[in-house]
Amino acid sequence: MESGDSNIIIHVISVLFNMSWQIFWPLAFGLILSSFIRHLLPVDTVVKHLGKTDVKSLTFTTILGMVSSSCSYAAASLSHTLLAKKATLANAMAFLVSSTNLIVEMFIVLVALMGWTFLWGEVIGGLILIATVGFLFSRFYPKEVEQELRQHIESAEPAKHAHSDCGMDMSNMKHETSDCGMDMSSMKSETSDCGMDMSNMKSETSDCGMDMSNMKHEISDCGMDMSNMKHDHSMHHHMDMPAQEETGLMSKITKSAGFFQMDLAMIGKEILIGVVVSSILIALVPQEGWKALFISNDVGLPTWLHSLLDVIIGIFVAMIAYVCSVGNLILAAALWHGGISFGGVIGFILADVLTIPMMGVYKKYYGKRPTKWMVGLLFLSILFTGLCVDAIFNGFGWVSTDQTVRTLNQSGFGMNMTTVMNLIFIPLSIWYYRLGKKANAGMGMSM
Repeated sequence: MESGDSNIIIHVISVLFNMSWQIFWPLAFGLILSSFIRHLLPVDTVVKHLGKTDVKSLTFTTILGMVSSSCSYAAASLSHTLLAKKATLANAMAFLVSSTNLIVEMFIVLVALMGWTFLWGEVIGGLILIATVGFLFSRFYPKEVEQELRQHIESAEPAKHAHSDCGMDMSNMKHETSDCGMDMSSMKSETSDCGMDMSNMKSETSDCGMDMSNMKHEISDCGMDMSNMKHDHSMHHHMDMPAQEETGLMSKITKSAGFFQMDLAMIGKEILIGVVVSSILIALVPQEGWKALFISNDVGLPTWLHSLLDVIIGIFVAMIAYVCSVGNLILAAALWHGGISFGGVIGFILADVLTIPMMGVYKKYYGKRPTKWMVGLLFLSILFTGLCVDAIFNGFGWVSTDQTVRTLNQSGFGMNMTTVMNLIFIPLSIWYYRLGKKANAGMGMSM
């Protein structure tokens, strides 16, 4: 290997290591904080509020997105779930952009990499985008196309089981074993009720609170092991759970750690790809190369047209980039240092929901024609938002010239804040991850 090639590889590795060192603690801190918030505000508590599109529902959607996973693919999956639960399309799409652009870990990394001005640009841009998406999807998404979208979702749902058995295998259930997987050794024949008042229920219809009147005598177990249940005793809940009540600080930490582990399992690969790709681009592409991608200020175009072209370029780069929401910030920093406008950076960051792989996910979830309309309206929403943010921040003079000379590849070595925080968060995040993995494995959710 020639010395020149060797020097390039060493330079790329150096940039990669320094960048990883620089973003580790803010990313770990943000994910840990997000996991606690997600535990305190579960999804099911707000889904029921998304059946119509208004200011209140969009507010709930924004909050739900902020506490959800930062992974674009996870956000697409959950927005699909919201639609399946009869949320409006506008609310589901607002959740999609909120979940990928208004998340705690993203804010922390954004400040660490690019400064506070970009944080406020992202917050204002995210709110404008949510309002724009809510308006465009509720007013301009064709009703017949939405009907096609919902039919596609319904057709993908698995067929219901012929028996009233909760959709699970109940073939091995005996007459005396209808306990929903709990120790019911003391249960009387007429009160197999899973903890509910079922005094009027006949002995052969122990249905866990569901209408199972057509169910055969031997299949009322909800697909769970009920082999230990006796026919003539009262119910006792066992449920294979620890004897102590799940309360207290450590219980909350453990449950929150489960979210942290699942998030990392989903987005760890995407973040790694984003860091590696961005490090290579930053190390190998000189600033003149980045500037060649954008429209020079010397061209003499009107300000609005120059901003429009930069936002379009930013969205286009995001569409072909295979990185997640947080990983996008690293490439966004490279674009900013290469000369793209402020609105172009914001447009790039917001457009992580329009990557080519994400379009493939939409097509699988919703069908070809609904996806075309979805992508088109998302593109227009992001373009409008980028232009608004650029006009607002440049109009008020909030884009500091100091940020054009901010060092992207800062050295994190030495006794500075980065080193101190990493010494805290590296062992903390490892312990927290292992705690979450153990908790998820205990629940059969190991990833």
